[in-house]
Amino acid sequence: MPSGARRPLFWVVLGAIVLSDFITKQIAVASLTGRAPVSVAGEWLLFRLVYNPGAAFGVHVGPYSRWVFMILALIALAVLGTMVHHTLRDQVVRITALALVCGGAVGNLIDRVRSPRGVVDFIDVYIGPLHWPTFNVADMAVSCGAVALAVVLWREGEPHDAPAGAPSEGTEGLGDISEARRLPPSTFRSLPRRRSASTAFSHHKCRCPEPRSAD
Repeated sequence: MPSGARRPLFWVVLGAIVLSDFITKQIAVASLTGRAPVSVAGEWLLFRLVYNPGAAFGVHVGPYSRWVFMILALIALAVLGTMVHHTLRDQVVRITALALVCGGAVGNLIDRVRSPRGVVDFIDVYIGPLHWPTFNVADMAVSCGAVALAVVLWREGEPHDAPAGAPSEGTEGLGDISEARRLPPSTFRSLPRRRSASTAFSHHKCRCPEPRSAD
């Protein structure tokens, strides 16, 4: 059966994420460089230009973060590519989730390759005194796709009930017996009776002629 890698939905979603991530980052760099944060929705949503040499949401591992996370991104894409190859074409949710994660990973990988400064982040969210680490479109795609993929894999691991009316293991043929028990007795009286093996043998056994007495 064809895999999900041959389904146009996967490539459309992946391409849309990579393209939208690249365009929004270019706009952020052009409009936010050297400027103060721009308020979008009061004090809880701001646009602020930040270069992140680490992973998503500001995670980093020191001066080698760029190369470490670049290698990790390539490994993750290889694993995700294997999952896509083994995904069937009719598993739409799984294909979409994998496309979101792959698209986000590719988008941030492009930044790491293009610039030693790291990934371009520009979305700042505040909830009261709490500040969510600055992120971008690729980070949102990876997060949403990872959650959806986790739910899909969890549901695939659940035991599935047998279809209604299907006999369970070891009960094949019992359905006919239960159906027969519900028939009225008159049904069985009208059926021809089978002869037992001993009765049939007695009716069909060989009858030898009796010996004649000597005259």
